[in-house]
Amino acid sequence: MVIKIPTQVNRALEILCSGGHSAFIVGGAVRNILMGIPVHDWDIASSALPNKTLELFKDYRTVETGLKHGTVTVIIDGMSLEITTFRIENGYSDNRHPDSVDFTRRIDEDLSRRDFTVNAIAYSPQAGFVDPFGGREDINRGVIRCVGEADRRFGEDALRILRALRFAAVLCFEIDPETAKSIKKNYRLLANISVERIFTELSKLLCGKNAGKILREYKEVIFYILPELAPTDGCTQSHERHVFDVWGHTVAAVEHIPPEPALRFAMLFHDAGKPKCKTTDENGVDHFYSHGKESKKIAFDAMTRLKTSNKFREHVCNLVEHHDFLPDKISKKTYKKYIARLGIDTVKELFLVREADVSAQNPKFLKESLAENEIGKKTLEEIENENACFKISDLAVNGKELAEAGIIPSPAMGEILTVLLDEVMEDKLENNKELLIKRAKQLAKL
Repeated sequence: MVIKIPTQVNRALEILCSGGHSAFIVGGAVRNILMGIPVHDWDIASSALPNKTLELFKDYRTVETGLKHGTVTVIIDGMSLEITTFRIENGYSDNRHPDSVDFTRRIDEDLSRRDFTVNAIAYSPQAGFVDPFGGREDINRGVIRCVGEADRRFGEDALRILRALRFAAVLCFEIDPETAKSIKKNYRLLANISVERIFTELSKLLCGKNAGKILREYKEVIFYILPELAPTDGCTQSHERHVFDVWGHTVAAVEHIPPEPALRFAMLFHDAGKPKCKTTDENGVDHFYSHGKESKKIAFDAMTRLKTSNKFREHVCNLVEHHDFLPDKISKKTYKKYIARLGIDTVKELFLVREADVSAQNPKFLKESLAENEIGKKTLEEIENENACFKISDLAVNGKELAEAGIIPSPAMGEILTVLLDEVMEDKLENNKELLIKRAKQLAKL
């Protein structure tokens, strides 16, 4: 097998070897090479101690990333390479970080501390592949399997539980039965992991091609980190539009939307409020009035706990709150208000959200629902072609021009501009400078 390695990586390997040390490419880079997937991060493991690595690369820019744990970052022709001394890790009292690290001269001992067999393969041009745990075979079989004893691996670092699910979702691999059993036994160890780390792994998991399969098979793990979603499991939907319970519908909706984090989180939470809003009429039909607003509250609280950015949280919550809009029933005026409040891009995403939502419902109504979506898209396209006005900066007049027209700058001027925008959006007033100034003078007298 011909392995193409960037010149910067080759140079680093050569420098380490010329200094009398063994050096290998390790981890995800080797896995991706074997799978034919692009490599974005190149990590090197070497027998050279950290101070020796610094000495060997004295002619290059280096960063003492983590000398205590043996890691030095070397920048070669703009590429950052992490070079880490072969090491053995001891004790994980916090279920995340080693209590101590010992350096070793043997690559196989270094590989033995890694999480999964597919990530425990090393390669060098001189030695070829070093694969003591059958990682290449597991790649060929499409299996995620812990190196050694699964309970021990997850006890060392509980984040590996989510990493296993993420790799399975992204790579479309199965999880080895013993590893799966250990995940379901140890997932409560995730309580020891920072919410930021959990959010990062969950985002990648949700965007994997096999996200739906993982959400179904490991729902107890998902409900542990997002307990707000647990009530959706088994919450029936006795309605002609539905064929799944709320959780089943949620997972199907996640599968039907493009793999962008905000979109996938929106579908994960879009019906989270249904259990609380559920009512059943005299005919035995279930209804979930105002569940969009309740789902938004749940999404807001969950993402606040996960410490997502305010921008991301607001974006997801907007999609969740308005996911049940009726695209064919909304007037141009109302669409303009949506655009003014949410932005044109978010409104366009609402069509993706609704398409995913109806695709996860009774297929009997899918054609009809998609046709309704197309009606709404056409209306939105007409608004865009009209070069419509959605915010104050889109008005044909600004505060400076109003002042020149004799309107005294004050907080009231801001109110006048807001009224002008509302009237233009409602088609009561043309977005014309002269007409806007004339109307502004009328408002100023009031």
